Amino acid sequence: MAIRQPNSSDDSSHQMRSDRPLDPSATPSGGARVDPLSAIDAEELQRLQEQLQSMENELQHLFPVRNKLDQAYQQNQKLAQVLQESRAQIEALREEVEKLTLPPNPYGFFSSINEDGTVNVYVSGRKMKVHVHPDVKVDDLQLGQELVLNEAFNVVEAKGFQVQGEVVCIKELMEDQRAIVTLHADEERVVRLTDKLLEDDIRVGDHVLLDGRSGYLLEKLPKCEAEELVIEEVPDVDYRQIGGLAGQIEEIRDAVELPFLYPDLYREHQLSPPKGILLYGPPGCGKTLIAKAVANAIAEQVEKQRGSDSDRSKRSFFLHIKGPELLNKYVGESERKIREIFEKAKEKADQGVPVIIFFDEMDSLFRTRGSGISSDMEATIVPQFLAEIDGVERLRNVIVIGATNRQDLIDPAVLRPGRLDVKIKVGRPDEQAAKEIFAKYLTTDLPFGKSEYRTEDEPTEQVIERLVERLVTRMYEDTEDNEFLEVTYASGERELCYFKDFASGAMIEGMVSRAKKYAIKRAIDTGEKGLCYDDLLAAMRQEYRENEDLPNNTNPDDWAKIAGRKGERIVNIRTISNSDDDGTEGKNITPVSAGHYL
Repeated sequence: MAIRQPNSSDDSSHQMRSDRPLDPSATPSGGARVDPLSAIDAEELQRLQEQLQSMENELQHLFPVRNKLDQAYQQNQKLAQVLQESRAQIEALREEVEKLTLPPNPYGFFSSINEDGTVNVYVSGRKMKVHVHPDVKVDDLQLGQELVLNEAFNVVEAKGFQVQGEVVCIKELMEDQRAIVTLHADEERVVRLTDKLLEDDIRVGDHVLLDGRSGYLLEKLPKCEAEELVIEEVPDVDYRQIGGLAGQIEEIRDAVELPFLYPDLYREHQLSPPKGILLYGPPGCGKTLIAKAVANAIAEQVEKQRGSDSDRSKRSFFLHIKGPELLNKYVGESERKIREIFEKAKEKADQGVPVIIFFDEMDSLFRTRGSGISSDMEATIVPQFLAEIDGVERLRNVIVIGATNRQDLIDPAVLRPGRLDVKIKVGRPDEQAAKEIFAKYLTTDLPFGKSEYRTEDEPTEQVIERLVERLVTRMYEDTEDNEFLEVTYASGERELCYFKDFASGAMIEGMVSRAKKYAIKRAIDTGEKGLCYDDLLAAMRQEYRENEDLPNNTNPDDWAKIAGRKGERIVNIRTISNSDDDGTEGKNITPVSAGHYL
């Protein structure tokens, strides 16, 4: 609704009227009147309310649309994120495809540098002159180093050294970093030594890694087979741990220690040290133990002479050869291993330290040639050993010690003077030696129980001495309870053997160990602790009982030689089984056939 605006002529009257308060109830005719502004405001308010209501209705219609817009916005955000991830994956795949479609980069071996800045490399056996990328420092390249080449066969990257190839043996070292190596089937080849290999102490006989395409020796390899066959560590065994072998220990000390400790006196008296020593005797009597004690004693003497500040890794070497592992079915392999062992000993001896090569079970390697007992392998192994031991003559610090219980099977050429010229018999312990051996295992730090053989407050040393005295006396009695075997010789003569005739240090050690187990079981069952005479006696009887079935009845003569029974040839053996302590069984003599040997 339009409102009429007052004109100028009405200004005065309007001014006059404006000076008076308006009376909403007054009318132009003097009666009640209605204010037009109020009417306008009501109409405008109604109109606005209608517009507001209309807008509210429109907003109610817009809410679902807004929700849809929000959902669409969120979906767009997700789609944008998926598109970004897809784009990244596509880029990654594109890079992978580009990598896979690139041509391969060949490898080469660095040889030398030319005056014009190029280098010579070997690629698949071909020598090539190529350029070098500026980022690669030419002066830092080493002979035999691997290089990465591009499509144009130019060097783009420097790598390390090759780690695989052919195993060869160095036969001779030459000038200009060259060497003659032995390949398979005794083929020979002249090759070059890399700068990395020159850092090692390369000697003739070493195993090295060869790259056959470039002709470079890349790495020095350990002598795996020789390392497996020997033990370099000095054994932790001394003479104080050996009982009953004082005479044998003195003999071997005179033969081994004196030449090492007093070489000037030997030269002054024009006396040469022995090359080899043979320890022979029945099994279990201490041959291996003596050899280990000799090595330990020499190491201690050398350390005293050089002082405690000397390098302990260079004081002495003990090469314990595992004899049967030297045997190989392939022709020449056993001989090669023997050469490697002596080469190893010579290498250590050149350092000025004593080296002992100990062959255990020597009869398994160096049997009499042509005996027919084993294969024909001894026909080549024995000459190889003789050649090596004769070569030790120029060395001052190497000695060979062999141990066997069948010295009759060893080739006579090995045992002749000038090779294994010192022969020491390690026999079975007698009664006094058995007491000394028992004293090594029955020590004062062991618990001993109370019995009728021990008085109160008696020192442990006297208890041990009384136990050992009584047990050894019982052990070496020529009584019926100690009868073991009856042997018949070829002449018809019969001999009765007792358990004492087959005693050994290993058997005594087994008795003491068994007695300790008996004492432990009694302590568990009854709570009574301590080792006593009854435990030792029961252990001795059980040890004898277990050894009754050990004699070889098919080859009695061979058994007699192993057991240390010398004399005429044995044709029959009868084992004698004694009854148990309860006396339920009598004495039973079991006849045994001599077998095919007779």
